[in-house]
Amino acid sequence: MTTAAPSPRTIFAFWVPLSLQWIMMALEHPFLAAVIARLADPTFNLAAYGVAFAVAILIESPVIMLMSASTALVEDARSYLKLRAFAWLLNVLSTALLCLVLVPAVFRALTGTLLGLPEEVAALVYGSLWILLPWPAAIGYRRFVHGVLIRAGRTRRVAYGTATRLGTMAATGLILASLELPGAWVGAGALAGGVVVEAVVAFLLSRDVVRAVVNEDLDPARFQVQPVEQRVYPGRSARVGEGSARARSAGGPHRAGPVKVDGASLEDGELGFHAIASFYYPLALTSLIGLTTQPLLTFFMGRAPAPVESLAVFPVVMALYFLFATFGLSYQEAAIALLGRQGEHRGPLGRFALGLAATASGSLALLAFTPLARVWFEAISGLTPELAALAFVPAQIIAVGPALTVLTGFQRALLVQARRTRPITLATALEISLIAALFPILGWGMGWMGVTAAMGALVTGRTAGALFLFSQVRRVYG
Repeated sequence: MTTAAPSPRTIFAFWVPLSLQWIMMALEHPFLAAVIARLADPTFNLAAYGVAFAVAILIESPVIMLMSASTALVEDARSYLKLRAFAWLLNVLSTALLCLVLVPAVFRALTGTLLGLPEEVAALVYGSLWILLPWPAAIGYRRFVHGVLIRAGRTRRVAYGTATRLGTMAATGLILASLELPGAWVGAGALAGGVVVEAVVAFLLSRDVVRAVVNEDLDPARFQVQPVEQRVYPGRSARVGEGSARARSAGGPHRAGPVKVDGASLEDGELGFHAIASFYYPLALTSLIGLTTQPLLTFFMGRAPAPVESLAVFPVVMALYFLFATFGLSYQEAAIALLGRQGEHRGPLGRFALGLAATASGSLALLAFTPLARVWFEAISGLTPELAALAFVPAQIIAVGPALTVLTGFQRALLVQARRTRPITLATALEISLIAALFPILGWGMGWMGVTAAMGALVTGRTAGALFLFSQVRRVYG
């Protein structure tokens, strides 16, 4: 017996808390950019904040996919404990990498020789990265725990935790700004404070779910998302796992035979480090390759026309894009949870993804191509009229980006659920290769302003990546 296909209303109800989580995170950067823009030396500090954030994101890349991994793999006490140990190993390694970057000789080679940053910007970046030292481990822990909550259907708790992060970030940013610290340090301090508090809240909100997993107080169906028609959403009374217990007794869906993890076979419930590594390393490579986008573009913009202006505008435009791209980033985790063990619900989830893609890009286009753009970049983001004018065309180019993010997220979910993660890495490598090839043509060859060339290369690369993933999904699902 298979579970009933989820209705659009069911998908929406499950996805909305995850979307709210990502939207709240997306609001961080416009808020902090607006704060920094109103402090002393806004151009240098916005540029430094953008570079520091790009470096921090690149360093945390190994832990980014822990949410997808725990959503897909945590099924019982053994798999939870194994993946938790794996997650902490990644957290330690990411923190050690950030410490390495902060070694003065390494930092000078990175910001001076490689990025060619002005001395004033580099000094601000150095202080910002010290402030962001807790960032990688806090992000890794909370993403692992959030995946466990998503698998249990507790998506509202994920949103609650991020709400505390947003509130902490805003309060910390305003307090630090009142102390007349450099704007880049204000932004870094606000980000670090927010993610640390979110990690603590994730621990507190997940204790009952984790206890149920570790004590085997769940039906061995196992700790998978409950069938749609039997799902208990957060806020409704039911013991964790009750829905899956009913599903199993009714003969609910169940992956037959050994589970394949990109070639590594394991029996249900026998998840080991080799299987985790086989499943996870393509995802980690995907994050590492994908997150090189912002540092790579930062490097290119430093050598393109109007470098300081481009570096100042780039994080503001990317923050606007990210606000609408959250639709797709959040949908990936929801789709993994709702697809079914054999991907049997991909039809309704795919149709929902198409509507979501149109809504996301349509909303950004409405802002970018109308007078609302001036309101956003000047009144809300706090850019000067001169800098705001430089942001209009890049924002228009990236308007198609949110739709690509939704479609890419859904295709990734299909491959993760099928335990085929390597094509995800190949698609991201293709995307970055095209970006690296196209930017020099647009920015250095054709003389486009750096931020404009960056958005043109970004859209082209992501379109190619989405098309590649589409071909791989067809091979897996027919």
